[in-house]
Amino acid sequence: MRKKKDNKVNEPAINSTELVEAMNALEKESGIKKEYLLESIETALVTAYKRNFDCEEENVKVTMDKETGEIHIYAQKEVVKKVENEKVQIKLDEAKKINKNLEIGDIAEIELIPRNFGRIAAGTAKQVIIQKIREASREFLYNEFNERKGEIVSGIVQKADGGVVIVDLGRIEGVMTVKEQIPTEHYHVNDKIRACVVDVERGLKGSTQVMISRAHNDFVRKLFELEIPEIYEGLIEIKSVSRDPGNRCKVAVYSQNPNIDPVGSCVGQKGIRIQNIINELNGEKIDVIEWNENPATYISSALLPAQVMAVDVKEEENFAQVIVPDNQLSLAIGKAGQNARLAAKLTGWKIDIKSESQIRQVIAEMQDAQKLENNIENDEMIDEEKIKQALEEAEKLVQENETVIEKDEVEKEESETPKKTTKKSTKNVDKEDSKKVSKKKDKEDEPKEKKKTKKSSKELDNVEEIEEKKTKKSSKIEEKGEGVEKKKTKKSSKIEEKDEGVEKKKTKKSSKKAEKDEKVEEKSKKSATKKKKE
Repeated sequence: MRKKKDNKVNEPAINSTELVEAMNALEKESGIKKEYLLESIETALVTAYKRNFDCEEENVKVTMDKETGEIHIYAQKEVVKKVENEKVQIKLDEAKKINKNLEIGDIAEIELIPRNFGRIAAGTAKQVIIQKIREASREFLYNEFNERKGEIVSGIVQKADGGVVIVDLGRIEGVMTVKEQIPTEHYHVNDKIRACVVDVERGLKGSTQVMISRAHNDFVRKLFELEIPEIYEGLIEIKSVSRDPGNRCKVAVYSQNPNIDPVGSCVGQKGIRIQNIINELNGEKIDVIEWNENPATYISSALLPAQVMAVDVKEEENFAQVIVPDNQLSLAIGKAGQNARLAAKLTGWKIDIKSESQIRQVIAEMQDAQKLENNIENDEMIDEEKIKQALEEAEKLVQENETVIEKDEVEKEESETPKKTTKKSTKNVDKEDSKKVSKKKDKEDEPKEKKKTKKSSKELDNVEEIEEKKTKKSSKIEEKGEGVEKKKTKKSSKIEEKDEGVEKKKTKKSSKKAEKDEKVEEKSKKSATKKKKE
């Protein structure tokens, strides 16, 4: 549908100059934009008009002048030939009376001057306007403080009853829990304090809740930025901060400019700059340390005021072994491990601190353990070598015996074969001679073979002796274990026997007491009977 602008008739309208002035004041104070408020007021007036004049089917439009605050209400109707619904449609003749340029299909805007738009409509409009203003102010506050995370804010203590502290920050209240408070500080009502914005949350019904802290590391970081202009300008960079709130703090600083001393510029002349920060933290001690790329030098400086002899760094495990003199060990660890704990947090490394004497003792123990291991290995190697040598010698002797026996057999076969060219007599003589010779050879070879067999037997005996020693050692260990167990069982049996003897003595004593009691009763009965007889 085509829509054309109508020439507005100068007729009386609802005047609200005071409302415009209030919107201008709200925009200055709370930062809520005037256009957003105008849109919310227009929608609120439309809903109020429809409720009170039963015209929910009609298309109603409300406009408000930004400067004068004049409010005009229009009923929007479509221009048609035949009217089917008077609330939404209008005839062409009637539409041309309002505006001559209107044609069929256009929308005519008819200004309404409602009577008694009065208190019910104004009340509903007022409620909607107030609701929109509250929502806008909440959203504005949330966005404002959400952007200020990590910054320092100042306020006045409204509530301090030993638990949560409520601080008035101007347009909103800040909440400081017990965890975010410095343990050594005591807060009182109407005290002016500074704190760091840690988090911004949406509370119940959309309200903004600002969480503040004085124990957070960012609080110290921002105090350094406020007091030291080189840090604010970026010439000096704060690499890391670790705190034990109320007791001690360590700050690592670094400057890319070699002409700037980062530690000296943070401390200031005669400690003026750092003293202002200490006063704000109510006497909390601050150690300013120069950051270094080398982890060994960085860790040694982080453990100041203790002197460090050496640092062994294991980058894969993120672990550092620190060696200090014996008289510096307690200073390096600190009270309840405070110095070592803060240094570990500052550097991000796991730090193990040991004195010089402790390291020497550990090294001596390690050397002794290595010596024992080496001796055990050497003994095992010697035993194995002896066994191998004995076995090799035995194998050699067996092989030599086999070769000697084979040679003897071959010689015997050769001596036994008869010669065809010689005579029978000579054969017999030769046989006899050969027999004699063979007998002599056998007699000569027998002692040699006996000696060789004796050697092999001796070596085998040595091997058997070594194995027997090992078995004896294992049996002795087992016997010792059995002896210990027997001693334990004997002790337990003795204890049981003692307990039984004690119980028997107790029973004997009780039986004797019972007999004595019976005798006393009998005597008393006899005396009583005698008295009666008398």
